[in-house]
Amino acid sequence: MQASTATVPSPDELLRAALAGDQARFGLLVAPHVRELHVHCYRMLGSFHDAEDATQETLLRAWRHLDTFQGRGPLRAWLYRIATTTCLKQLESRRRGRLGARPEGAEVPWLEPYPDRLLDDLADDGPDPAAVAEQRESVALAFVVALQQLTARQRAVLVLREVLGWRAAKVAGLLETSVPAVNSALQRARATLGRARPPAGSSATSLPVQEQEVLRRFMLAWQRCDLEGLAAVLAEDAVLEMPPQSLRYLGREQVASFFGTVPADGRLDRVRLVATRANGQPALAAYLAAADGADRAYGVMVLAVAEDRIQAITGFQDASLFPAFGLPQTLAEAWGPPPVTGVPQLVGT
Repeated sequence: MQASTATVPSPDELLRAALAGDQARFGLLVAPHVRELHVHCYRMLGSFHDAEDATQETLLRAWRHLDTFQGRGPLRAWLYRIATTTCLKQLESRRRGRLGARPEGAEVPWLEPYPDRLLDDLADDGPDPAAVAEQRESVALAFVVALQQLTARQRAVLVLREVLGWRAAKVAGLLETSVPAVNSALQRARATLGRARPPAGSSATSLPVQEQEVLRRFMLAWQRCDLEGLAAVLAEDAVLEMPPQSLRYLGREQVASFFGTVPADGRLDRVRLVATRANGQPALAAYLAAADGADRAYGVMVLAVAEDRIQAITGFQDASLFPAFGLPQTLAEAWGPPPVTGVPQLVGT
C-alpha cells in the first residue's frame, strides 16, 4: 500500500492559475524568490525601507504584467529584470530630487542596515549553494557602501554581472544597450570601487567566537559606564560613522569620547544594549530610558571586528528598523513571534 502524499501544485500549475487571475496562486509562485529580490533591491538602493518599497512594486508589476511572461524562460530571471528596472527608476527619482545637493557618490544618505535574521530566508538548498553564499557575502555593509559610490547604471551592471553572474549579453538586453557598453560600465565600476575610500573595517576579519567575546566585553563596559573599558575594546584607529550625517570620529580616543558625551548626554546607564546581527556582522540595538520608565527603541550599531578589537562602528539612529530585526519598540513589551515573511502581500491592485 502506497503512502499518500499531499498534492503540491507544480510551478506550471501555479502559473496557469495565476494567469487565470488567482492572486493567491501568484503569491505561492513568486514566494521562493521574494527574499532574494528584496536583498537585490537593498544592494541597489542601500536602504532597507526603500528595498521594501521596491520589492512591493516589483511584485505588483509582475502581477499586472504576468501575461507577458507566459512561462518563457526562468521566472527568477524575469523577476530580477523587473526588480532591477524598478530600482533604476527609484535611483533616477532620487537623482532628480537632489537638485542643489552634492554629486552622486559624495554621500550615502540612504544607507541602512540589513537584519541577518532575514537573510535566513535565502534558500540554502538552491541549485547553486555557492551563489547563495556569495549573495549573503555581498550584503556586507562595506560592499553596500561601496556600491553607493557608483552611478545607477554602473551599480546595476556590477551587481548583475559579479553578484548574480549574468552574462554580458543578458545584462545588455535588460539595460537596452550593447555588450561593449556593459563591459565598459563594468570596468568603470571596478575602477571607481578601487578608488573609493573603503569604510574602516571593510577588510576586518574575525571568527564568531572572537566576535562574541568582543561584543561581551563592549556590552559589559557599557553596562558599567566604564569608558576606559570601552576604549580598550576599540582598535587604535577605530572609526565611528552615523549616516546620513557626514560626521566621522577617528581613533580610539575620539570614539570613546563620543560615547562619554553624546548618547543620553554621556549617561550610558540610560542606554540598554541588545545583541543582534546585521549585514553578516555583529550589531547592537540600543534602547533609551524614557520618562515613563520604559526603555524605548533608539538605534542600531553595526560593528566591524578585527581579531580582538572593534575596527569600525556604523550607527543608525532609526527606531523604525527594530521590527525588521524582530525587536520590540520598548523592552517593556512582550516578546512575541516574529512576523511572517516571504509570501508577498499585494496592495493597491
